[in-house]
Amino acid sequence: MAEAILAGRVDEIVERARRFNDLSDYRFSQRLSIRAADLGFYGIISLIGSTVRFEIEGQEHWNAASQGGHIPIYTFWHDCIFLSTYYWRRRGIVVMTSQSFDGEYIARFIQRFGYGAARGSSTRGSVGAVIEMIRLMRHQQPVAFTIDGPKGPRHVAKMGAVILAKKTGNPILPFTVTPARYWSFTKSWDAFIVPKPFSRARLEMAQPIFVRSDADEAEMEARRCELQDALDGLESRGKVWRAGLSQRA
Repeated sequence: MAEAILAGRVDEIVERARRFNDLSDYRFSQRLSIRAADLGFYGIISLIGSTVRFEIEGQEHWNAASQGGHIPIYTFWHDCIFLSTYYWRRRGIVVMTSQSFDGEYIARFIQRFGYGAARGSSTRGSVGAVIEMIRLMRHQQPVAFTIDGPKGPRHVAKMGAVILAKKTGNPILPFTVTPARYWSFTKSWDAFIVPKPFSRARLEMAQPIFVRSDADEAEMEARRCELQDALDGLESRGKVWRAGLSQRA
């Protein structure tokens, strides 16, 4: 009986992450805006993403992060959402989203790509979302973080993925996606990047980062700094790759 109850709770948590949120608390105009943004982003990402030619570096790091029954905690910068969403689609990955207007339409378009959305409760916010992700990972559901989101500072790693790695024993897998040709929305806090159609893109993964279950605050901060350094290194290598393509053009 207890096992059946537990299985039912797990199914409920997974189903909640996959389904669209109820919009009844939003005004009519907001509901229209959320649905328009949801469908708009889904259509644009699908259309442009299908034309992009990906080059993958660091596949061995994904393999290492997936051994021994582990599941990667995918971790990347917020400005990479466009191509990250397209490349990792249909893999059942759950992504943390904020309890906000922007978070709602983001949750919806990623769900259309086969992701789940961990929102947590309205009272506990991101803490509740982390708890939800811990439960999901303990039942073999992969998760992902935009580690400098939802509002920055840009390219500064926060602690969420480190906490999740400590609580679940799963490794953090840092990655970046660098398009060769792109538009950047410099007025947004993250300078959001949209690849130009038919661009090449480099997706590179770094070595997985493990966090001990008994890690103290100092060790957790050290792992956060390790994550920061890994993402900074990936970002730098992506820029060198892009510059090399420009020189050969």
